[in-house]
Amino acid sequence: MARFRRKTCIPLIALVLLVLIITVVLKMLTPEDSPFGAPFDVEMIVDRKNKMQREYKYEVDQIKFNASSESHKDTELAAILRTLPPPNYHFHAFYYQWYGNPKFDGKYIHWNHEQLPHWDVKVAQEYPQGKHNPPEDIGSNFYPFLGAYSSKDPVVIADHMQQLRTAAIGVIAVSWYPPNMSDDNGESVDALMPLLLDMAHKYNIMVAFHIEPYKGRNEVNMFSNVKYIIDKYGEHPAFFKYRTNNNRLLPLFYVYDSYLLNSDQWSKLLKHTESNSIRHTPYDAIFIALLVEERHKRDILTSGFDGVYTYFATNRFSYGSTQQNWDSIKAFCENNNLLFIPSVGPGYIDTSVRPWNFQNTRNRINGKYYENSLSAALQTKPDFISITSFNEWHEGTQIEMAIPKTGTRVYLDYLPNKPVIYLEITRKWAVIFNVERQKWKE
Repeated sequence: MARFRRKTCIPLIALVLLVLIITVVLKMLTPEDSPFGAPFDVEMIVDRKNKMQREYKYEVDQIKFNASSESHKDTELAAILRTLPPPNYHFHAFYYQWYGNPKFDGKYIHWNHEQLPHWDVKVAQEYPQGKHNPPEDIGSNFYPFLGAYSSKDPVVIADHMQQLRTAAIGVIAVSWYPPNMSDDNGESVDALMPLLLDMAHKYNIMVAFHIEPYKGRNEVNMFSNVKYIIDKYGEHPAFFKYRTNNNRLLPLFYVYDSYLLNSDQWSKLLKHTESNSIRHTPYDAIFIALLVEERHKRDILTSGFDGVYTYFATNRFSYGSTQQNWDSIKAFCENNNLLFIPSVGPGYIDTSVRPWNFQNTRNRINGKYYENSLSAALQTKPDFISITSFNEWHEGTQIEMAIPKTGTRVYLDYLPNKPVIYLEITRKWAVIFNVERQKWKE
């Protein structure tokens, strides 16, 4: 009996030693051995990411997350960039840097977005109101892979640049307000531009400005603000400029809600014949107007704009966003020497911030809606294609990575696809666009 115990103990002891050795080896594995790469240097995101590693077995293709800015050495970054597709500078993505969290901003910004009431008081009473309560309850129908992040976080910005490069996007059009001004739910973002430009440059991404309808915007302070942007950022290597047909290299500005000023006001800024015009000054640029209604075409032309974009990712929401109108819009632009930049998106849902707005929801259909929109845009032979959006989470137009999440509420997700699905679709069409553009030149 004693001999039997000894014989039994020997293999048991060996098994215990083997388990201990395996445990020690696993603890010594580097972060790169993780299927998600190195962890973020943000405790909240680390915890979330570790949880995701346990719950979800996604492969995040060609995206390497880094522990801190120290890991962004030139050689390491160069190695990462070699694995990513080249940027397509004719693919522009609308980018928002208005998010904040307690670690970087002392509070949540935009993630706690208000649930906006319907304009009809009786209808408004039927829907919830008040602000969201992050991090579990955010103002979005989807939940970000990076959690309720801050736009000030350098690690988040670097990750965004890697996602953009994974999608082969060459230009981000950044939502911009003048210094000390912001939207109703956020704070001033101009101070974040230097870091964003520097990071974009590291990843060979260019930055354009998407000028928002700030309070009191008119033709006079538009001149002043364009001058401010060009004086402060115009020489940065990541500042996007467009080479015109007459070989001039000029900045390009998207002007959101341009229709809020009439054509007489805009023409004072944009017409060559006006004495206070920005034309033929060091601050001349390419100005792209938002086309919403059909009547805006004539206003855009008489205002002196250089092109149009359609912004909204909801097909049939407006004249400009209705894809069956794009051929006629392109013809109008060609006849009047205007750039045409149709805007496409993966879908639309904003009921987390407009709980009554179901009629404008556009289902993603596992990427089919996005692919159909990209195909429709490409058929018009556009000058650029703009993507609404990289990270406008409130309206559910983001192509940024999202994850399944449940808890205090249930979020939509990209299943059965991976979190990178919309980056991959964008990359596919960026290549197609390049090939088609070459054919158009022949």
